[in-house]
Amino acid sequence: MALKLSKRLSYIVTGGETWFPFFIIPPKRLNRMWVDGQGDRPVVLRPGFQSRKRMFTVFFNYSGPLVVDILTQDTTMTATYYIQNMLSQVKSAINEQRPRVSTSRTLLLHDNAGSHKARPTTQSLRELGIQVLPHPTYSPYLVPCNFWSFPILKDRLAGRKFDRIQDLANAVNSELRTIPEEDYHGVFRKRQIRLKRCIESHGEYFEGL
Repeated sequence: MALKLSKRLSYIVTGGETWFPFFIIPPKRLNRMWVDGQGDRPVVLRPGFQSRKRMFTVFFNYSGPLVVDILTQDTTMTATYYIQNMLSQVKSAINEQRPRVSTSRTLLLHDNAGSHKARPTTQSLRELGIQVLPHPTYSPYLVPCNFWSFPILKDRLAGRKFDRIQDLANAVNSELRTIPEEDYHGVFRKRQIRLKRCIESHGEYFEGL
């Protein structure tokens, strides 16, 4: 049974989008420190609304990262962009990794963003033979990018300042590839646990995972 589950999980490709600032403020838990009665608490600045940042889209599967894409500056993530840039890259990556299978057995896990659910996107996925795994509404933290890979990346890049988008992109790619393959295996099993908790709670919000 475990072997059958592992084989099915190996067909899943998951992805999502997030903003990466050129300087990521370390999270509060990394700024904790002891101060004596006479000391001042450290001042932690927050990034302003106009701080430099770019949207990254990351796809990975059971084996590791497949695609890292940077949204063109002053461009919006639309269904057209998602189809022409993201799905085409995912298809190429899968074909390279599994030339005999291609996309025919691929199970895609992404959230309910507009560009993902638009009719042109769903049509393109059908044409590619990619099955989309069902995803409950308002449940972003059931997608591995949101509860696992993006938090890991932002923790690792926290406190580092990048002047060029290429330097930021290189750092994101490098960090993704330093994550052990067994961790990529494990995150899909963690998602199974989250799904079970979600079902047991009848879709209510909960903490503690």
